[in-house]
Amino acid sequence: MRLTRTGDGSSETVRWHAGEPAENVRRHPGESSQAAGWHAGDPSGAVRSAGESCDRRPAPSSAATVRSRDTAPPGRSLTWVTDQNVPHAVRSVLQEILRERVRDCAALDAVFAEDVAERVAAFTLDGGKMMRSQLLWWGLRACGGGAGPGEGDTALRLAAGLELIQTCALVHDDVMDGSVVRRGRPALHVALGRRYGSGGAPGPGEPFGKAAAVLAGDLALSWADDLAAETWDTVRSAGGAWARVHAVWRTMRTEMVAGQYLDLHGQVTGSRAVGTAIRTAMLKSALYSVERPLALGAALAGADDRTSGALCAAGRSAGLAFQLRDDLLGVFGDPRVTGKPSGDDIRDGKLTYLTAIARARAVASGNRAVVELLDSSVGDATLDEGGVERVREALVETGARDLVEARIGRLVAVSNRHLTSAALAPQGESRLRALLGAVAGLPLVAHTPPVAESGAASAHGPATAAAAGSVSPLGSASEARTASSRGSAPAAAAGSASAHGPASEAGSAAAPAAAGVRARHTTGRPHPAGPWKRRPDEDPDAP
Repeated sequence: MRLTRTGDGSSETVRWHAGEPAENVRRHPGESSQAAGWHAGDPSGAVRSAGESCDRRPAPSSAATVRSRDTAPPGRSLTWVTDQNVPHAVRSVLQEILRERVRDCAALDAVFAEDVAERVAAFTLDGGKMMRSQLLWWGLRACGGGAGPGEGDTALRLAAGLELIQTCALVHDDVMDGSVVRRGRPALHVALGRRYGSGGAPGPGEPFGKAAAVLAGDLALSWADDLAAETWDTVRSAGGAWARVHAVWRTMRTEMVAGQYLDLHGQVTGSRAVGTAIRTAMLKSALYSVERPLALGAALAGADDRTSGALCAAGRSAGLAFQLRDDLLGVFGDPRVTGKPSGDDIRDGKLTYLTAIARARAVASGNRAVVELLDSSVGDATLDEGGVERVREALVETGARDLVEARIGRLVAVSNRHLTSAALAPQGESRLRALLGAVAGLPLVAHTPPVAESGAASAHGPATAAAAGSVSPLGSASEARTASSRGSAPAAAAGSASAHGPASEAGSAAAPAAAGVRARHTTGRPHPAGPWKRRPDEDPDAP
């Protein structure tokens, strides 16, 4: 097998043959990026990149010694092996599962297997940092799980299910947004359209490609639920907290769909509400991408309510910080670093916290020129680079950019506080701290002082953010905030309109950037997905 994997901004091409575990991967670090190819040796033929045609070719012979996935070095367990490289372990499980699923589809129909099933398999294996899987695994390990019989294998299979849900989300998202490129290759709906006549341009193949991609996403989701169902049986038979695991999974899927709908709704209605922007970001990304994977790991480990609550709170805050950073990069980011054009969020009319708070502050200060500029520019697909630059200037002029930076710093501090408060296994805690820091774009440092409930932006804002000290994709020294974590794990988290909406942060343009730092404390109502009792629309920045 040939698979391009990206981590820490670098590309690595790996090869292995069907049936060979991830531990036996033969790396070729200097090779150029290539499409993923899969010689499964079964009737389905070769799995290749989702953006390439799936022509058949014979499986190569292999003289390599093939070890079982569950075989570890002498004296080492599967859990130890996974601790060394979680993405490797999850990909190994996925390879085995997807080979079986593609074979099943080929038994139904060869065309369906080649056009749809193989592309779903290739898309899932090719690219991505598997951040959700890593959060699940280290949530499990931080709560003391993974050492019991079968616990590691159960967690890895559930993590594989998370990656298949992400495949569903990305494939459907590309269709809904009309994106033509994903991970540097044609999006799946574009590839299918070209295969049957559109050539990438509007034509007979275009609606077919989009419809077929919807089916591909549905297939990935069904495979994910199959894996989850197998996990319920395993956890139940082992006497684990299967009801909690099932509740988290069920809630996560619904939140993902709700967030995507709110994203679409915001574009079609032209909504600029601050609270809606935060709620959309939380539902679409943060709960799904950060908090729920952590909750799954904690539930599998049988963690108590206090530990699970602290872990989820830390993930929620880091997730929202990630999404706010992502919003900044979508406008101010350097495309050479971020990998996507700067300004597309403006042209697409995306409802983001950044643009929503800028407009609210302009309204509050009576700056009609900025209000009219934002109203006419956000959502204008024909906006040229000069127009985008004028919007950037408005975001700076209103103080929105500095305010978002300040809130990112506060959220990171809140995440750190919650993580420190949990009674976690030392190794798991350190790995989670590093992961959440990467998600948020700022480092989480152990044993920091308590988070202030009010104060100026400098308390947790740009000064704190600058401590990251990494090269910034935002294009200026003042924005060196370790934003390079942006990528396939996009995440967001909960927010409350009343806590940080127009009344608190949308004051006059001359108001302090930290307006609204003090947040309303609410207990919320019990949530079926776990012990973290705040509702999804409540703010993790609250004391």
